[in-house]
Amino acid sequence: MNLAMERKKTKGRQKIPMQKIENKNALLTTFSKRREGLFKKASELVTECDVDIGIMMISPAGKPHSFFHPTADVIVSRFQNPDMQLSQGIRLDTITARNKVNQLKNRLEELDAIEDAAIARTTFYDQMAEMRQKGWWESIEQLNADEQIIFEAWLRDTTSKMFHHLNQLENGASSSLGRESFGV
Repeated sequence: MNLAMERKKTKGRQKIPMQKIENKNALLTTFSKRREGLFKKASELVTECDVDIGIMMISPAGKPHSFFHPTADVIVSRFQNPDMQLSQGIRLDTITARNKVNQLKNRLEELDAIEDAAIARTTFYDQMAEMRQKGWWESIEQLNADEQIIFEAWLRDTTSKMFHHLNQLENGASSSLGRESFGV
């Protein structure tokens, strides 16, 4: 345990005293990160608790930023009169906005999965390049089951591409031979 403590290079998360940040660049960076965190928390609150929420702020640079769900009109109406029944049009707008958010969230999850797969593929290709330098067979023996499946898929894909390229070359060679026999 003492050895693990010696290897630790960072202090981890620490409480930062609340005071105005004087450095302009640090202030803008902190605002941007905190705004993103606040909007993410607001989005999670909407998803988990099915609430309507509105946030408006002006950045230190003077730019307005806002987060409304489902719409700014709904939030303002509900804030002005919490007991008010929403009109059919506003309810439809709310449902449409929530559906759009859910669609975008699903698409984001799909893109995250695609990104994770691409990162895994890149990592694997990097490992394959490293293995080529070590020695072909001794490197293959060190693969786990998942890595073996990926490696086999890579080999099949590479073989298929090589055969396809070879066929193209053969077709190109035979068609050029055919043209020569006709004097083209």
